Amino acid sequence: MCGIAAAEGTTDPKLEEAKELKACVQALLKGLPKIPDDRSQRFLGKVTEAEAVCRGERNLAFRLTPWVDWSQYWGAGDTSSLPTGYLSKKGPVFRGVSGALLDLEYQRVALIKFNLFDDSGTWRTYITGQNGVAGPALKTWPEMQLPKNDPRYAAVGGDAPQVCKGDLIRARTLSGICNDILNPLMGSAGTPFARNVEFETTFPDRGENALTKNRHGDRLSLLIPDPQVISRKLFTRVQTNPGACNSGFGLPDNSPDANCDYQKAPFFNVLAAYWIQFMTHDWFSHMEDGHNAPQYMDVGCKFQLVDNVETPLTPEQAQQLGCRPADRVDKTYVLKDSPPETFSSGGRQYLTRAPETFSNNNTAWWDGSQMYGFDETSQKRVKRDPKDSAKLLLEPVSGAPGPGYLPVLQQGDPFQPQWAGQESVGFPDNWSIGLSFFHNLFAREHNSFVDEFRKEAAKSPNEDSGLRNPSDPKRVIHNKDVTPDELFDVARLVVTAEIAKIHTTEWTPQLLYDEPLYKGMNGNWNGLLGTGDPLLSKALSDVITRNFGKSKDVEKTNQWYSVLASGPGIFGIGSKIHNYDLTKPADVNGGVNHFGSPFNFPEEFVTVYRLHALVPDLIEFRQIDKDPNRIVQKVAVINTFEGKATDAMRNGGIANWGLSMGRQRLGLLTLHNIPQFMQNILLPRLDSPTQKIDITALDIIRDREHGVPRFNEFRRQYGLRQLVSFDDFTDKSLPPDSPARKDQENNAAQLREVYGTHVCDSSKVITDAQVNEDGSPINDCLGHPNGSVVDNIEDVDTVVGWMSESVRPHGFAISETQFVVFILNASRRLFSDRFFTSSFRPEFYTRLGVNWVNHNGPGPEVMEQGEPNGHKQPASPLKRVLLRNIPELSSELQYVVNVFDPWARDRGQYYSLEWKPQPRAMSDPAFKQ
Repeated sequence: MCGIAAAEGTTDPKLEEAKELKACVQALLKGLPKIPDDRSQRFLGKVTEAEAVCRGERNLAFRLTPWVDWSQYWGAGDTSSLPTGYLSKKGPVFRGVSGALLDLEYQRVALIKFNLFDDSGTWRTYITGQNGVAGPALKTWPEMQLPKNDPRYAAVGGDAPQVCKGDLIRARTLSGICNDILNPLMGSAGTPFARNVEFETTFPDRGENALTKNRHGDRLSLLIPDPQVISRKLFTRVQTNPGACNSGFGLPDNSPDANCDYQKAPFFNVLAAYWIQFMTHDWFSHMEDGHNAPQYMDVGCKFQLVDNVETPLTPEQAQQLGCRPADRVDKTYVLKDSPPETFSSGGRQYLTRAPETFSNNNTAWWDGSQMYGFDETSQKRVKRDPKDSAKLLLEPVSGAPGPGYLPVLQQGDPFQPQWAGQESVGFPDNWSIGLSFFHNLFAREHNSFVDEFRKEAAKSPNEDSGLRNPSDPKRVIHNKDVTPDELFDVARLVVTAEIAKIHTTEWTPQLLYDEPLYKGMNGNWNGLLGTGDPLLSKALSDVITRNFGKSKDVEKTNQWYSVLASGPGIFGIGSKIHNYDLTKPADVNGGVNHFGSPFNFPEEFVTVYRLHALVPDLIEFRQIDKDPNRIVQKVAVINTFEGKATDAMRNGGIANWGLSMGRQRLGLLTLHNIPQFMQNILLPRLDSPTQKIDITALDIIRDREHGVPRFNEFRRQYGLRQLVSFDDFTDKSLPPDSPARKDQENNAAQLREVYGTHVCDSSKVITDAQVNEDGSPINDCLGHPNGSVVDNIEDVDTVVGWMSESVRPHGFAISETQFVVFILNASRRLFSDRFFTSSFRPEFYTRLGVNWVNHNGPGPEVMEQGEPNGHKQPASPLKRVLLRNIPELSSELQYVVNVFDPWARDRGQYYSLEWKPQPRAMSDPAFKQ
């Protein structure tokens, strides 16, 4: 059905097209809106009726739901979202996809304006400004200077305004200092996590202000509602044949007869699940390596709601649920817990920081710290090849092809007892077969770059490498003169940029599998205006120009346009400067933009990466040199943890593990889909009678410890519409008698059982982040009559909320709530990093390195066969990495477009989500389940 024909009963496409064009004229006459000055008036992803009709929203009733509109536009889904009967598909699809990207850009600009809350002491100046400069235009902060006890304090200028130079700016530093050469401390290991939400909304269980008390009453505490009860009632994977699953441990000898039921995503594979763990190990960590004196606390299995009253669990009820009252876990490490100071501005009082802060003990930069280390202790686990110190050490394995595998931790290496037998890497915690795969792969890629550089140097020893020493910038460094240490640092830069490119242009477009996000994520990398559509680029440019103006002067600009529109992406402002001078901070640092707030990942970003449902219980092991369609074994994931991963990797072979994880679907992010083994993890280090932990319950506890707002306020803070009952999680467009609709209604009933209801009081205002459509404050009744019995939707933990979202844009493996967090932070981690902007140049990467990143490897760009989803595109970066370093996979990869799409799935036409085999995989049993 075309346009709004279904809603209005018409079926004539020409009539529909006329209506849409008329609506487009109405929308154009209204003009582009400005980003408001008040956060309560921000864009919530909902458009006017004229805009909806113009862009082809096929169900106008969808506009009455809490969910964003753009997913309903022309071209934003699969073939069913494409027009039929129109004079041309191009016009409607352009309006739909460009409308979606305009909506997303408005969201991003509003997020940048309203959702940056630094927790390191700069928030006051962000609000009040400094020396006549508005807060969002500030570029340096005293809090981002190195302290006096830092050994590099004098080298960066000491008490004077600090500027990094010389060896400190040549490459990525171990601790992450001097990425921003004017703010040396920014993003370095040990600096505080930021926030994306108002400080006053954090730690809702404490009820520290009137809005929080009104929002939650006295219903919350750190362990109420009970996290283990939530885990068991809302998250457990139910098995049709429990014996064949054996609680996730499979059958003896890895029998292929084992089976663990899980809800599967048809368009995402197990490699994608481990990829994101590989990424998060680089980005953030609350843990302290080697911390020897943890404080332990109970973790629930104590209470549940009975007749809407919190009631102690009996031992029999606990046993029936499968939870454990005796479990204990270490408390999170707090950086600051003293009461924060307050200040006043514009008639309003603010907190200077959150009530508690926490340190990010990794570097916040996308710098490969999980591989290369983030402090002196972790660096000792990173082994360089004694025969060629530009390389990482790989050890040959008897009978195995290829360059070998990472060495195992040895006596004398710094490691915790539970890491014994693991491969030696910078970040070895939570180790598994998937992490072993990616660490070994990118160690090989590091060495592949070194080999290629040495090959070029042997061929042209006197050629200019492009590399320069900031201490002697005019000296040409020829290929033959690049030292092993310099080459090691360059290889790290190249590998890190490849990883960032893979995540941005390959992992994310498969996670968010539709046309708007394909264009949007490629725009994130290639620049906002690098979408491939001149008209769309012009429209997006107009959004930014209207709101922030234009500026071409790198030194003077403080307009956000400079990053968002001039781009493009990794080639940000500064990377194309002629007569580039390594001694000028404006050249070296000129392409970054922090938008007035120092960069670090926010606690809320950590929250949306709690993705344990992605992991299956069993990996379907296959062999590349035999029949890839045959599942030889089913290996329990838990039997590939920690030191067990080493034997599994070396005995199974990296090519076979790549094939196995590449072919298999991962789990849907939804309720009732957490592996049972994750609820029963044995951790001998714990000081508890059980020495076990429920990972899902721990996720909930950690979010509460870190003060993350509950789901509904979380959405309001990020500029999404609130829900008013648990029934809002149900997709009302599904037939009432459909199994999916019934499941969703059951989920809503279970949420009500776990979180309860209350009698509402309309006199209690619960938020200042948004207002009702009529401008009135949002109150405890959420639009229901005063005194109504309403769902405790405000109390739902954020991770529970987004796992409950059944209404998602087409091809989204995650919820729209998670996605809006990505919109902001996926952009910032590129825009704030000079090695992805003004320092992405041969002076740092070498000429070979720049071309390697641009072309996804040595030599010219290699194009993919055909036009997947209508796009001529280069062979993906991860595909090229795999072909270079695991050539045994070449026969399998020739049919692969995106490495994170199940390798034997037929991608069909235009973003199909069908689970359908390619002709070569007709006998694969995975397609018969």
